[in-house]
Amino acid sequence: MNQIEQRCFDFKEFRAVTSEGSGKFIEGHAAVFDQKANMSGYYFEEIDKDAFSEESLRDVALFVNHDRSKIPLARNTSGTMTLLIDDVGLKIRAELDIENNTDAKALYSAVSRGDISGMSFAFTVGSVEWHNLESDMPTRRITKIQRVYEVSAVVYPVYEGTDISA
Repeated sequence: MNQIEQRCFDFKEFRAVTSEGSGKFIEGHAAVFDQKANMSGYYFEEIDKDAFSEESLRDVALFVNHDRSKIPLARNTSGTMTLLIDDVGLKIRAELDIENNTDAKALYSAVSRGDISGMSFAFTVGSVEWHNLESDMPTRRITKIQRVYEVSAVVYPVYEGTDISA
């Protein structure tokens, strides 16, 4: 029942930025609230603004395209990534080690160029509500995320909301 699920999201503001230190940072939203995503024509999905808790974000790593066979590029438990719930959704800010990690350097470049402009996250669901069950496309509203395992920068996000801002 606790099957890990992952969703992708569109970003209007997922960008590479430079700090005053030697690290390179990326930031954006890995999840957005109250926006419908078409789940392969079977149903719509949306995330409630109260779905996340501090406990659900206890150990989260950053990957590219959910490729967990690679070394994580950042992790909140190590302090290289911060997670914040804001009015838009789950916001991340990650410091990338582009000097010692070629995957981090490639991600920073792809985000800077706009080749990667979305995000996703892998999670287990705590609770859901179903709406419009009589329609061809009912809506699954996630009201509680049990745990977030990872966030990913992705090429093709599932959530393609047009009103995302950071």
